[in-house]
Amino acid sequence: MEPIKVLIVDDSDFVRDGMKIILDIDDDFEVVGCASNGQEALQIARKTACDVVLMDIQMPVMDGIEATRVFNEEGLGKVMILTTFDDDVLVEDAIKNGAKGYFIKNHKPEDLKQMIKSIHQGAGVMDEKIFDKFVDAGIRPDSNFDKGKYTAREIEIIEAVASGLSNKEIAEKLFISEGTVKNYISSILLKENLSHRTQLAVYYLTGRKNQI
Repeated sequence: MEPIKVLIVDDSDFVRDGMKIILDIDDDFEVVGCASNGQEALQIARKTACDVVLMDIQMPVMDGIEATRVFNEEGLGKVMILTTFDDDVLVEDAIKNGAKGYFIKNHKPEDLKQMIKSIHQGAGVMDEKIFDKFVDAGIRPDSNFDKGKYTAREIEIIEAVASGLSNKEIAEKLFISEGTVKNYISSILLKENLSHRTQLAVYYLTGRKNQI
């Protein structure tokens, strides 16, 4: 299997070097470049193919949000935001501009590797604490989310998923079995061509299907 080609973008030499060391010792990954800002990252990506981009947010010259937008528009690689900032607006802006994942820099090396693999495989993933904060901020369903294609029960299921409820909690809330909840969610994911409940929640909240 070909290694996952990773581009590291961060204005901190310490962070860039640390992540490069972590990934270089694993045959599943190949670091194809390191950049200190979004503009430099784009210059590298336009010359050297990459699969996943580890993108910081606050950087000089071009920040991570703007860089993510261009990476997404030009199909240069799937962006995973890796930052110290968990501000609600930054989270929403990152996702709306095409980020496939959003994580705070406090994960173990093995967690980071798994996140990269998940995004490379097409999943839209998010730090659990960030997602909870995102939902708790009171962000309402986006206008691009088409409720008309769903039954009233399906909307209840989707809203419950977006609220962060587990299948068991949804079943108890709606007085149906967990199996029925699972079947509803599977049907909805298939209808929207999504692979994970987190992607469904993000689609409901932002109007974006968080995967390529």
